Amino acid sequence: MPTEQRLAPKGAPDSPDAPDTTGPGEERAVRRSGWAALRPLVLRLHFYAGVLIAPFLLIAAVTGLLYAGSFQAEKLLYAQELSVPVGKTERPLSQQVAHARKAHPEGKITAVRPAPRPGDTTRVLLSGVPGVSADHQLAVFVDPCTGNVRGALETYGSTGALPLRTWLDALHRDLHLGETGRLYSELAASWLWVVAGGGVALWIGRKRRNRKLRALALPDRTATGRRRTLSWHGAVGLWAAAGLVFLSATGLSWSAYAGANIGELRESLGQATPTVSTAVAEHHAGHGGASGMPGMPDMPGMGDSEGSRSGGSAPADVGIDKVLRTARAQNLGNPVEIGLPTDRGTAYVVKQVQRSWPEKQDALAVDPATGKVTDVSRFADHPVLAKLTRYGIDLHTGTLFGLANQIALAALALALIFLILWGYRMWWQRRPTRDRSLSFGRPIPRGAWRQVPLPVLIPLVPAVAVVGWLVPLLGISLVAFLAVDIALGALSRRRRVAVTTVD
Repeated sequence: MPTEQRLAPKGAPDSPDAPDTTGPGEERAVRRSGWAALRPLVLRLHFYAGVLIAPFLLIAAVTGLLYAGSFQAEKLLYAQELSVPVGKTERPLSQQVAHARKAHPEGKITAVRPAPRPGDTTRVLLSGVPGVSADHQLAVFVDPCTGNVRGALETYGSTGALPLRTWLDALHRDLHLGETGRLYSELAASWLWVVAGGGVALWIGRKRRNRKLRALALPDRTATGRRRTLSWHGAVGLWAAAGLVFLSATGLSWSAYAGANIGELRESLGQATPTVSTAVAEHHAGHGGASGMPGMPDMPGMGDSEGSRSGGSAPADVGIDKVLRTARAQNLGNPVEIGLPTDRGTAYVVKQVQRSWPEKQDALAVDPATGKVTDVSRFADHPVLAKLTRYGIDLHTGTLFGLANQIALAALALALIFLILWGYRMWWQRRPTRDRSLSFGRPIPRGAWRQVPLPVLIPLVPAVAVVGWLVPLLGISLVAFLAVDIALGALSRRRRVAVTTVD
């Protein structure tokens, strides 16, 4: 966020208010060591990133705040579909699916989520429904005790987001602009950790002479004007920094470009998330698959008897009820999703879908012809980075710790909004009071990189290059900042030379 903490008096070389005194052709800079050498570079980067990237961060913060509240809003808005009176006995899952299919014969049944708790509804998921986008599904909500269909809503993603949360998720992710829009959120996530980390370094460096923790962690209420704004900006930024860096890292893990690089890195290290194999043995091919099969194309899980009633033309299928019993015997507790075979050579896939603590992410494949388990994936056996990625994403999206998680996300979003507003206010407050033609404060002086000692600068350049490769939008925008900075510097020197020549 735009800020300009300074240690030196106004007009001193290290002050943000100091003019660029580098003369024509001069490339020299005062060499310092340690933090004194790095501070001007960090300050300039923090300032420009705050001014230019802050609008993207502000949009991400506002949309993230709305998304954090969507979980509770969803429960209220869709109570009719999500909840039912608690009954005494649940009907077989296959009957619930049949009721859903009777009410909605369109599309193709792809998965079923049995009611996880008493009072919840069962979700029957349909794909290929007219009017529903290809990456979404239609969820038909069924009372597990009576079989009554409570309604149908469009759903998206592994968390089963309903229309409100789906809309806010897309707004936060890509502003409803598709793949092009994802560049905004990735750019914001790419710079968030840089801005937050740089701000913490500047704030601690500013307060290094004061050893009291209170001076760092709490704003100075006695300050006035710009210093008061700076005090709130720095103290709140210090408290929020760890959370903002976390949001940046987890947001990048499933972004378009950085996410792909992170995924390739995980795979090369053997840390990719395992999946179950859906293939069945060759001698079973032609027996599995309830979807699109003759005899029971729309009624998965009716078993062999349904095929017999239709003239025996349907291949054998043990049925969705037995598949669910098999999963229970393998300790796959609620909530689960049962994915139907996609063709005659694939298996049912039963996977746990609990994203709250403790995570339930076990999965298994069941041969539709024999009812035997053909493959198992246990979350406990996942590689460390795969687990951390799962935890990070669920914490980022507010599902890992439920309401407490969502409140924490909302607090971080509010903190980021205020940090940005305070940053712009500081930029306004440091404008020259005598020259009213300037609407905002002067930028941080150029040439900061020349003050960095070579022993620090030499390893810093390849490190930045590696980070720029791993996080491409950070690297590209950083090069763009540098190019603009060099161009402005060259233009400024030409003007000074022209003035000197005229004089």
